[in-house]
Amino acid sequence: MKKNSRILIVRSEYNDTTDMEVIANKAIDKNKELERSTIVVKGAFEIPVTIAKNIDNYDGFIAIGIIIKGETTNFSLISQSITHAIMSLSISSKKPIGNAVLTCLTKKQAAERVAKGEEAAKAVIDILRQN
Repeated sequence: MKKNSRILIVRSEYNDTTDMEVIANKAIDKNKELERSTIVVKGAFEIPVTIAKNIDNYDGFIAIGIIIKGETTNFSLISQSITHAIMSLSISSKKPIGNAVLTCLTKKQAAERVAKGEEAAKAVIDILRQN
């Protein structure tokens, strides 16, 4: 990993993702050679475009959001669109994007999965170490 690699966390504020960010930051802070920043967006749908706007300024990204299924098909459409956009950005830029955008049926399920923030951070760090 190059010294002073930069990671951007892009976090949706919808459905309270604060704990996921805290856990991701703890994983990043264990690596002294990393610098990090955070941008908070309104909803998960804004995460990919925010990463795209910042793609040249950072070495890796962590996408943090929570999508809870409602009574319409919006859940499936949003979830698939975000996942596809994140993967496309990662491949085209050749930069790691840790996906911690949870797609859950209930808020309880989301609360049980806050460790995904750490998992996404560790995945990005592992890929940065390979370079």
